[in-house]
Amino acid sequence: MKRLNLPGLALSLAFAAISANMKAQDAISDNHDITITIPSVAILDIEPSASKNISMGFTAPTEAGLPIAVAATNNTLWLNYSSIKTATVTTRHISAKLDALIPGVDIKVTAAAAVGGAGALGTPSTLTLTATDQSLISLIGSAYTEDGSGKGHNLTYTITPGTTTAYGNITATANVTAKVTYTFVDN
Repeated sequence: MKRLNLPGLALSLAFAAISANMKAQDAISDNHDITITIPSVAILDIEPSASKNISMGFTAPTEAGLPIAVAATNNTLWLNYSSIKTATVTTRHISAKLDALIPGVDIKVTAAAAVGGAGALGTPSTLTLTATDQSLISLIGSAYTEDGSGKGHNLTYTITPGTTTAYGNITATANVTAKVTYTFVDN
């Protein structure tokens, strides 16, 4: 009877098992998944934040028969924002409104083209502010303006006496305040 070489057979089987296992794990290429989370973002602010309240006024005429004179415009404020759209919201806009109208006075705001930032920064416009939300910057997609004064959309405010009829509603006052509110709105 032939005797089996058990230690040699055991070693051969162990080598075959290890080799098969190594071939199953190693290959010419490999891959893995990366899971990424991207949040929906819609935030804005007005810069400089420390001094965002502005004062404007009219001056009295120096000649009888003339209307009150319009003060210079104010362009010290900047609108900054960050936006990441969703799959169902392809664009947003920023609306503006007043909390109270000043009788006989029109307050206009112009948003200039964005300075700095990247992405779909939107289309700016000019509005005569009312107590109803109106679109000031439309077609904003995923974008950011950068942060701070000199970045984003420069806001220029102008005050004028209203129409001929509205001029009759102007009342002298030392200080009257109207709050302008800007809001991100999904389209």
